[in-house]
Amino acid sequence: MSKPDATRQSSYKSNSINTQESRMRRHEVTVELRKSKKEDQLFKRRNITEEDIVSPLKESNNQSPANLTIDEIVTAMNSTDVERQFLGMQSARKMLSRERNPPIDLMIGHGIVPICIRFLQNAGNPLLQFEAAWALTNIASGTSEQTRCVIEQNAVPHFVELLKSKSINLAEQAVWALGNIAGDGAVARDIVIQHNVVDGILGLIGNETPLSFLRNIVWLMSNLCRNKNPSPPFDEIKRLLPVLSQLLLGADVQVLADACWALSYVTDDENQKIQAVVDTGAVTRLVSLLGSDEPSIIVPALRSVGNIVTGTDLQTDAVIAAGGLPRLGVLLQHQKNNIVKEAAWTVSNITAGNQKQIQAVIDAGIFTQIRQVLEKGDFKSQKEAAWAVTNTTTSGTPEQIIDLIEKYQILKPFCDLLDAKDPRTIKVVLSGITNLFVLAEKLGGTENLCLMVEEMGGLDKLEKLQEHENEEIYKKAFALVDTYFSNGDEAEAELAPQEVNGALEFNAGQSKTPEGGYSF
Repeated sequence: MSKPDATRQSSYKSNSINTQESRMRRHEVTVELRKSKKEDQLFKRRNITEEDIVSPLKESNNQSPANLTIDEIVTAMNSTDVERQFLGMQSARKMLSRERNPPIDLMIGHGIVPICIRFLQNAGNPLLQFEAAWALTNIASGTSEQTRCVIEQNAVPHFVELLKSKSINLAEQAVWALGNIAGDGAVARDIVIQHNVVDGILGLIGNETPLSFLRNIVWLMSNLCRNKNPSPPFDEIKRLLPVLSQLLLGADVQVLADACWALSYVTDDENQKIQAVVDTGAVTRLVSLLGSDEPSIIVPALRSVGNIVTGTDLQTDAVIAAGGLPRLGVLLQHQKNNIVKEAAWTVSNITAGNQKQIQAVIDAGIFTQIRQVLEKGDFKSQKEAAWAVTNTTTSGTPEQIIDLIEKYQILKPFCDLLDAKDPRTIKVVLSGITNLFVLAEKLGGTENLCLMVEEMGGLDKLEKLQEHENEEIYKKAFALVDTYFSNGDEAEAELAPQEVNGALEFNAGQSKTPEGGYSF
């Protein structure tokens, strides 16, 4: 039977590594990954250039509009003459479609936004509607202030209404605009959701949906799931989950990537939301996508899987049952450091679970890859691998912990991280080493563990850490040396902290390594 979630959380870390710190750690990693994934994900907001879209106007009007000034454009758009209106609107859109430095603020300052929104409602002239939608889409691709201008002029309900348009080009343009608006942040996203955009989206997806259109729809769905503080209203987002899960069965890289990102945002939350994703049957496909050749798919699929294993034991078991561990073992050897880091982070969350889950990690041979990461990985990956080891020493059985030392030869690369510059990593390693000594004491193997640690250079590192500027680190290091490596009262007196000018200082002494004892 699985442990209750609260029990698992309370046993997540031992000693000073408590539940609160594990939550802080999860948040820290999440923020770090959000920063890095901007390179892998489609842009949150996108300006549309001529090359991005097949305009229905290209067939009916091959001549470029005249080069008008902005004042002339606005005058033409305010004209009662339909042709002049269209000429002005198209000229404005073309200016806003420049790849570099489109004059968005200038256009806003000349009052173009309310005119465009008026044109959006002109159902009798779909070509004019299309040009107005395109222009507003590009305005909404700018800064938050520029996007807010489109929202405040009440464009959102008109774009949602256009999702029902019989013109597929116009409906797609509305999707693109809403994606830009929703991508601006939680407030803008919720405004889009409040205008029943989910109903509109669900009505657009079917077997006949063109691929380019489907890509934009899934990108919009991803932005609707994105951002926290607050999270999106889950009653609405939950309705998208079966569709997103179904989309994972496709083959298009862009669709798969954005569907995975959407699920990664949903699972980066409480267990109830993780369960809603699990209930759609998405876990098996997400795990399968970990074997993709495309980093743009691997990264969000891995992020989703990593989030799921932060949940309950049953949710973690779903990933293990789907074959997640062998996939993670492969990803720990990936050429991209950020993928190795996320894979190690995911493994660390699994080893924070119960002993059956730790055994599954051991049986999958993953600690061979963890050792390699500890030895040769980049520092951020090493840090996550260290968590995987310390979590195992916290929750594992004696046999499982001994496996780390004897079978997988983890101790030396683990101890080597005591030289790290990052205080939090040092604390993680110190906690893991403390756990090992507590176990060795129970098994009568303290002397042998002392010998192993000293032979690997660990004692020298511990003694050096007694001079560390971080108080928690030097106290932990002193406690380890004092408890397990001291040579009696004389050594205790030599190693004890001395008060100098009101501050504690430690003197590192030489200790004699005991021989014999229990063999790890």
